[in-house]
Amino acid sequence: MKKYEVDVVVIGGGSAGLAAAIVVKKADLNVLIIERDKELGGITLQCIHNGFGLHEFEEELTGPEYVQKFINEARDLNIPYLLDTMVIEFTPNKTVYAVNNKEGLIEINANAIILAMGCRERTRGAINIPGFRPSGIFTAGQAQRFVNIEGYLPGRTFVILGSGDIGMIMARRLTWEGCEVKAVVEIQPYVSGLIRNQVQCLEDYGIPLITGYTITKIHGKDRIKGVTISKVDHNFDRIIGSDKFFECDTLLLSVGLIPENELTRESGAEISQMGGPVVDNNLETTIDGVFACGNVLQVHDLVDLVTAEAKRAGLNATEYIKERYGKEIGKKLRIKCEAGENVNYIKPDLINKTDLLNDIIFTFRVKVPERRILIQIRDNKNKVIYKKKRRYVIPSEMIELKLNLNKLNIDSDSTNLVVEVIPRPEVLIEKD
Repeated sequence: MKKYEVDVVVIGGGSAGLAAAIVVKKADLNVLIIERDKELGGITLQCIHNGFGLHEFEEELTGPEYVQKFINEARDLNIPYLLDTMVIEFTPNKTVYAVNNKEGLIEINANAIILAMGCRERTRGAINIPGFRPSGIFTAGQAQRFVNIEGYLPGRTFVILGSGDIGMIMARRLTWEGCEVKAVVEIQPYVSGLIRNQVQCLEDYGIPLITGYTITKIHGKDRIKGVTISKVDHNFDRIIGSDKFFECDTLLLSVGLIPENELTRESGAEISQMGGPVVDNNLETTIDGVFACGNVLQVHDLVDLVTAEAKRAGLNATEYIKERYGKEIGKKLRIKCEAGENVNYIKPDLINKTDLLNDIIFTFRVKVPERRILIQIRDNKNKVIYKKKRRYVIPSEMIELKLNLNKLNIDSDSTNLVVEVIPRPEVLIEKD
């Protein structure tokens, strides 16, 4: 069995994994990247549209241009990486087992692990659409790879279910290639992707967006011939008599992303309700010395935010190895963060009380869009320690708060924090 000894092993060679590995390497530690694909770069390689890098590099880049900057830097730093290599297990004592067709079974012993495996798309099986199983049904990401990397068009006339960012971007991309996108159908009464993609990808090209509907039947046995969409009520049940038929030869699904956490779960790390691992303010999971970042932790709307989070993970893994973190007192005295009113989830899940003097980055998403709101944080004694007004919030845009809880006069005996998004008091008075 081939064996490696490193300070840090990074699982995943996309934007998150590369950014984290670069930080570790610059701290003069040995790092190894393991990537299951045949090349570094991850999903960003197939995102040939622009809009990347405005935060990280202060210039507008395509996805391949963006990630190539990290690939070049990783190579300049001589960071070793294993391609076409699948991690099959990692243990709480930070031993990673992987396999490839050149070296067979590989054992990597590390002092810390950074999880950067990204996420995957929900498929038809996850949403249970009635009908046969004809050809011509793809996830939006599959279609993106076919068109942008493989050079194939999966069809000519399309219906897209779900208004996620990849789905809306593919609606525009397919229109550029001469295809007809009949409609983008969204079960919610609002788009699930960024507003800028709704404008630039749908409205600018006259592609219909139908909200409050979903697909209730797929027609065709060998190849898809069309779909029936139906209006849904507030419980997402079909409203009888609202059916509409769209003829198409291809259906794309853009119905959400799931963090790739099978390895994390099997290792014994605690998984949060939203599918990512439970982490503290240092992005450390419930397994000592194992850190998580990027879309394996939470699905981001901008890759620049993925990079920023990955750099934090790399820095924290470096500090962990240098024994600045990982102290038992910090692991026992913790504050639990909870999602309150109109908050879908909150990261970090836990805050080490030994880190209260440091700035802590909170990230969360709301459940439903709302205007003229108040972001509020309460402790377990119902004391409001923070509040901030915002004009609007939408589920597709991650909210980030950088706070110093010590400066907010948090009680030393606090055990819980609740983050909530509520209507402003003056809005409630107006409604009355």
